[in-house]
Amino acid sequence: MTAMDGIIVLDKPPGISSHDAVQKLRKLSGIKRVGHLGTLDPLGTGVLPLVIGRATRLSRFFLKHDRAYEAVLRFGFATTTYDREGEPTTQPVETELSADELEPLLDDFRGRFLQTPPAISAKKIDGVAAYKLARKNKPVELDPVEIEVYELSLLGVDGPHARIRVRCSAGTYVRSLAHDLGARLGPGAHVQSLRRTSMGEFTLDLAHTLEELEKLRSDGRLEEALMRSEHLLPEMPIERVDDVTATLIAHGRDFRVSAFGVGKGSQRIKAVDRDGHLIAIAEAKMPLVYHPIVVF
Repeated sequence: MTAMDGIIVLDKPPGISSHDAVQKLRKLSGIKRVGHLGTLDPLGTGVLPLVIGRATRLSRFFLKHDRAYEAVLRFGFATTTYDREGEPTTQPVETELSADELEPLLDDFRGRFLQTPPAISAKKIDGVAAYKLARKNKPVELDPVEIEVYELSLLGVDGPHARIRVRCSAGTYVRSLAHDLGARLGPGAHVQSLRRTSMGEFTLDLAHTLEELEKLRSDGRLEEALMRSEHLLPEMPIERVDDVTATLIAHGRDFRVSAFGVGKGSQRIKAVDRDGHLIAIAEAKMPLVYHPIVVF
């Protein structure tokens, strides 16, 4: 087990991309094997989990985790990027919002529905990110995707601005939500500011700013910000195994678990060694028999 296998939750500042954040952590930690879970726009701030070392093998288990955001929408005109960094695509209109006129429209954006992603997005078209095509003025046609919005709350209205809270499924674009809501109201709208408050098990109270991480690194305490692999994915029970079983797992072999263990009946478990370190994610093959699908 290396010293840095796990996840550091970054409170991403505005103005940098998720890729930039990865590069900064690589430099801070001295570890090349770093990735991110769930792209956050350069405009956006907040929760960005950065996965480090062998824990990058766990990335696929986080892709469908729900997200939560707080955003300020600016009504009066739409933009090319669906946020404040784009060029206006409609003539700006002086807008004075009221909660009474906006609240009824929110019902159409709750629950399951089809949403078309923005052209400026990481969605792939024939293997190429849509934003790369859009910035070359090439046609971008993205298919609508089914999403689910569990919560859409209006937190306040001030002139042309509306502050909302959104809790939604993976794949939901708050920028598209703003754009479509603006089109429904009439004058158009875009995202003025966006903050991700949670992603699955990762919340703002677990997040560190870049300045905090730099201070920890300079004090030789960067590991204090690390959520270790065995503590991740709490929905999967932990099964502690002996040395013989650990050897079987290391070779990708099926293994049995105790009929009295916490993992009994679970589709997936986390196998840990005697020291409590994660050695595998395993999937049920038959009652009490598991097959390792990710080995550390």
